[in-house]
Amino acid sequence: MTLLSTRGLTVRIGTRVLVAALDLAVRRGEVWCLLGPNGVGKTTLLHTLAGARAPEAGSVWLGDQPLSARPLAEQACWRGFVPQSVHDAFPAPVLDVVLQGRHPHLSRWHWEGEADRTLALAALARVGLAGFESRDVTTLSGGERQRVALATLLTQDPPLALLDEPLAHLDLAQQLRVAELLACEARERGRGLLLSIHDLSLAQRLATHALLLPGDGRAIAGPAAEVMTEAALSAAFGHPLSAVHAHGHRWWLPA
Repeated sequence: MTLLSTRGLTVRIGTRVLVAALDLAVRRGEVWCLLGPNGVGKTTLLHTLAGARAPEAGSVWLGDQPLSARPLAEQACWRGFVPQSVHDAFPAPVLDVVLQGRHPHLSRWHWEGEADRTLALAALARVGLAGFESRDVTTLSGGERQRVALATLLTQDPPLALLDEPLAHLDLAQQLRVAELLACEARERGRGLLLSIHDLSLAQRLATHALLLPGDGRAIAGPAAEVMTEAALSAAFGHPLSAVHAHGHRWWLPA
């Protein structure tokens, strides 16, 4: 099942075309890693796919309908978005923040119930934050706050997730933990994922598919094995890169 698709999508900032005429399809169980050097427009593209900004041309579809044709509440049940960073204007318990993920599923006059609370607590445990439910969200480290955002997404439970640098601010152990969790979401729950990521070796572990932005308006999309080649990545990042095989994984190193 196709969860997200684009048809001739063009994204522009000022006079600069970031992505031109992109045709993309993200299906259930797929993990798409969005790759490219700083400044090529990964965040802007994600915001466009999430409906936060209008494209220059073309369209974004959720399932069999244009995103613009779906009511906002329906969009929120269909896709979740985790930004690169979150600013908390007011103190709040972590559990209250995570429970915000249930709001799209509740009618205007309903509060979260025990089932919603159970789902939120389970999500916190899955991201390694069991026992944090009473902590003030404004006292958390950057990595802890990033995992709260991921727990909120899991509590929202959309079939499609768009994530902007979800492994940023995390230490090595937590990067691997979250990477495995995301892979599990796709593999076992059939969730479709599209995430931007800078670590090519972690992307290689995660990705079933890759979307590479070289910075010239092109978008190279397809199965990870076909997109993540030495030639393509070296050209996009402006430095020779070599693939090294060790411990059952493919690692990317500067040549």
